[in-house]
Amino acid sequence: PDLSGYEKFGLGNVKYNISRIHVTAVEFPSASISLIPGTGIKLVIGNASLTVDMNWNIRTWMFKGSGRSTVYISKVSVSAIFSTSLDNTGHASISLASCRTTSGDIDIKLNGNN
Repeated sequence: PDLSGYEKFGLGNVKYNISRIHVTAVEFPSASISLIPGTGIKLVIGNASLTVDMNWNIRTWMFKGSGRSTVYISKVSVSAIFSTSLDNTGHASISLASCRTTSGDIDIKLNGNN
């Protein structure tokens, strides 16, 4: 979905709109899934990366600008534990018990005009 809103900075408001958000690349060079007896499933992803392209538009009382942007997020790590169980009718259910995510680097390239 598109993102839009207002933020207050110093002398005035900044109106922004981020649209046409597309994930163009995802890499999982290191991923593993393991069973945790009596608990469920553990998922570990290391050194992942993500590239996202989007349109941007900002407006303040002094200037306005718009253009295209590429965001590259790298060194992403995710560790998640999913609890598994059976309900009283025997149907399996899964729920997220814990999740930890970190990212190392974020590179933002803005192209545009004003």
